Amino acid sequence: MSFSKLDDLGRKLEALEHALSILGADEATHMAVGGGEKRAEAMSNLAGLYHAQSTAPEIADWIAAAETEVESEDQKLALVEFRRSYINATCLPTEFVERRTTATMRSEQLWRELRAKNDWDSFLPALEGVVALVREEAQLRAEALKLAPYDALMEQYDPGNRTADLDLVFGDLKSFLKGFVPEALAAQEERLAKRPRKALNGPYPIEKQRELGLAAMRAVGFDFTHGSLAVSHHPFCGGVPTDVRMTTRYRTDEFLSSLMGVLHETGHALYEQGLPKEWSHWPLGKARGMGIHESQSLFVEMQLSRSPEFWEFALPLVHLHLGEDAIPGWDIADILSEVNYVERGYIRVDADEVTYPLHVILRYELEQDLVNGKLEASQIPEAWDAKMTEYLGLSTLADPKDGPMQDVHWPGGAFGYFPSYTLGAMIAAQQWAALETAQPGVREDIRKGDFSGVNQWRSDNIWSQGSRWSTPDLITRATGEPLNADFFKAHLKKRYLG
Repeated sequence: MSFSKLDDLGRKLEALEHALSILGADEATHMAVGGGEKRAEAMSNLAGLYHAQSTAPEIADWIAAAETEVESEDQKLALVEFRRSYINATCLPTEFVERRTTATMRSEQLWRELRAKNDWDSFLPALEGVVALVREEAQLRAEALKLAPYDALMEQYDPGNRTADLDLVFGDLKSFLKGFVPEALAAQEERLAKRPRKALNGPYPIEKQRELGLAAMRAVGFDFTHGSLAVSHHPFCGGVPTDVRMTTRYRTDEFLSSLMGVLHETGHALYEQGLPKEWSHWPLGKARGMGIHESQSLFVEMQLSRSPEFWEFALPLVHLHLGEDAIPGWDIADILSEVNYVERGYIRVDADEVTYPLHVILRYELEQDLVNGKLEASQIPEAWDAKMTEYLGLSTLADPKDGPMQDVHWPGGAFGYFPSYTLGAMIAAQQWAALETAQPGVREDIRKGDFSGVNQWRSDNIWSQGSRWSTPDLITRATGEPLNADFFKAHLKKRYLG
């Protein structure tokens, strides 16, 4: 039976994915400096094996034959994902992939060197080469997937998302935020006039911060029999569902950024640990996409961990692990003032949840124009500055380092990825609203440190579904309606104006 051949293939590919994921996580955390060359060689060979096996010509025949033989709804849905994965893996010729890999690696290397020097002009030729290749890739994917070019790029990250829908949702959110940011800043200023921000009482020993992070992970449901926490330059959640490798980084002068980072990555980890185990070797058993994944991390970090109810539970944990004098004189209002501080800034990754979506929408709009040929790479600084000035009242024209050179995505050729970040925040707010309707006592549970109801709802509606549905369908099934900016807007109003 052809489906059994696909099932066997899935198990072989899962084994290779497992090896690559664990090797990658180890490289970022524990690998000795001198191990890099052989590690790269090993991972390159494994990646080559994976590509060869996942793009073999006979797979198309197996899928076609299996479609006449399917015995269950799960198998039928699995075949949809097998086909989607196969088309995405085979629609780019090997010659093109080699050209793109060479160009993006060189571009990333130049970006690291030239961003530090604020040297846009020297970086531009490399970026122009990447943009040309991205346009070529968008056409190849569009033809194979029967989609518009930018939609075909987004399909890799969030299956089912289309610019026709996102333009409306993002346009609505952008219009709201341009007026809301000044309101939130004014309300914050009024609060701080009555109750100024307090200084943190560092230093905070790393080992004590680690114990606090582990306690928070355990409380919100992380399974330590299938995962661990390490340190890396950039926090990430990697590994595989049965062995999730989570990392954070520490500063000794404050503990909140590490704790919030741990909770964010725990959100990713809970999703991976909650995926359907019986389909783990099928594309159907994987996480749905970047927007849904980001919604799971932001749900934990933003909806839960920056709420007053969470801190009623967590403040005693801070005192237990960091000491009673860790934050002398602080109460929950002081903590919330710190973790929910709003500020206009240049850097996306440092932005708060109020201003962050404007950073993303700016990039979403510009990269659509780049892909569709309405904007050339040479015009990016002026276009970026115009939007930054309009959306956040900040000019970046004289400082490309903190403007269009700040992210690695474009140098690396990752176009269509940025929307996922703000989609995640919106989906998280919509999920929270649906959860609170289903469980009216959920805030009281969180106050007590009981996250079982929260996680059961997320497991039933998100985690256990794997990739059964497209991103828009999964949102509708989980929350009862399509993606709607009103939930995120209501969340922001309650938190920052309430």
